[in-house]
Order: sequence, then C-alpha cells, then structure tokens
Amino acid sequence: MVAASLLVTFFLGYNKCMRTPAGKECRFYYQDFHRGRSEQVCRLVEASPQSAAWQPKDCATCPVPEILQANGNPDLVLEGVIHKGFLGLNRRMEVRAFCSKHMIDVPQPQVGCPQCARERPNLESLFGG
Repeated sequence: MVAASLLVTFFLGYNKCMRTPAGKECRFYYQDFHRGRSEQVCRLVEASPQSAAWQPKDCATCPVPEILQANGNPDLVLEGVIHKGFLGLNRRMEVRAFCSKHMIDVPQPQVGCPQCARERPNLESLFGG
C-alpha cells in the first residue's frame, strides 16, 4: 500500500499542481481537456486498489490540498482511500500519512513528522539567541 504511494510520488514525479473542480490546488489531481479529450483523475485514489471509484465531486471535501498547503515536507507520503457511506451517501476521503525518511506513520499530516520537526533548527539556533 505505502509502496504504491511511494511509486506514485517518487518515480512518476507528480509534483506539479493543478486546480481541482473544487478550486483548490492539488498535485495528485490531473485533468486533460485538450482537443476533445475528457480526462479527470485523482492519482492518489488511483494508487489505492481498495478505494471506491473517484468522482470529481469528491474534491470538494478532500483534505489533501489543505495538507499539502500546510506541510511542504518532501518526505511526506500520502495514501488516500475513498469510503462510501450508508447507501452510497456521505462519501469521504480518508488520508494516511507516512514519513519516508524515518519510516514511521504520521498521526497528524497537517503538522508533519515529529522526528523531522525535531531535526529542523529552531529560532534560537538560527539567530544565536
């Protein structure tokens, strides 16, 4: 599961952001309407085999763009699964995060990996105070 996310992130190089149907920028969303094509894809959901099929309306409630905006750590690997609710209603995206540098699960993706945060210099060391 995490291996598939690593493949998507590292080898295919999806680092360019596109604007989703909900108006947010996300590096996992791809669309192509050039010369009659009609392709809209969420590559994060595509990499997860147990996820329900992605629909453009899922972008409205997806937490991934906010996670990417709040946390710019290149070692953060995301894994997304769409779960259907009762009778197919209340679809929701469940996102799990993983730090590829320290090989640990990240409990709060918006905050990031706690070990990576400890390694970053603080203000005192930067300004000699």
